[in-house]
Amino acid sequence: MVIHTQKETLVQALSSVAKSDKIGFVPTMGALHEGHISLVKNALEDNDVVVVSIFVNPTQFNNSADLEKYPRTPDDDILLLKKLKGNVIGYLPEVSDLYDASVYAKKYNFGNLENEMEGKHRKGHFDGVGTIVSKLLKIVKPNTAYFGEKDFQQLQIVKKLVDIEKIPVKIVGCPILREKNGLAMSSRNKRLTAKQFEEAALIYKTLQEVREKFSSKSINELNALVAERFLRNPHLKLEYFEIANEKTLKTAKRKNKDTKYRAFIAAFADEVRLIDNIPLN
Repeated sequence: MVIHTQKETLVQALSSVAKSDKIGFVPTMGALHEGHISLVKNALEDNDVVVVSIFVNPTQFNNSADLEKYPRTPDDDILLLKKLKGNVIGYLPEVSDLYDASVYAKKYNFGNLENEMEGKHRKGHFDGVGTIVSKLLKIVKPNTAYFGEKDFQQLQIVKKLVDIEKIPVKIVGCPILREKNGLAMSSRNKRLTAKQFEEAALIYKTLQEVREKFSSKSINELNALVAERFLRNPHLKLEYFEIANEKTLKTAKRKNKDTKYRAFIAAFADEVRLIDNIPLN
């Protein structure tokens, strides 16, 4: 496994590869877990070479404390990637390799996609996501890039981004991997205490209950049910729960027979923010 810390050397290394081999790409912010590794394995099945980037992107954080405390484990990350069978290339740049002297996000118009859920609660977040994903895709020039469905709204934003910028890449969403208690795997899980980790199982348990009752209860009833479940748990604070049109991500007020829906949750365990989602029909 070769590690690059500068885009110039990575581009040079990939220039010869691209002539004959398919390139897969998995962008990450590090603190890798089995969810990330599953993305890389999917990419290795489809491609000859897979580039994995590890970069904590400052422009997608609207909370400086969250950026500062985001887990960083580059040595452990590299060890995990080295265990994989296949041609994996690591890209671990500094901020200065991807941004000029002024670190800022490009402004995008993602339409209604950016105004729902995460967009409401993390102003400017998706401009930061779009900025860094665009930069990375133009450096790596992959045939296919892989993103986890835990960040389902981000996945839709990235698909919109490549349409806007006409980047020739296929975007693939991959299933959520979960801990034994059902909690969606996330780098932020490393910040949870043992008690918080145990209590956070409520998130997926509640989503499952919503799915089970989706056909028999109204959306208002399901919203009330979720609010009540979280009010009963002193360890978690619900930031939002939304049932949304899976394609447009627009919040649903009532159910339409021919529409696919997905439920989304964001909750805090003290100051650690956790998100999850589940298809409903």
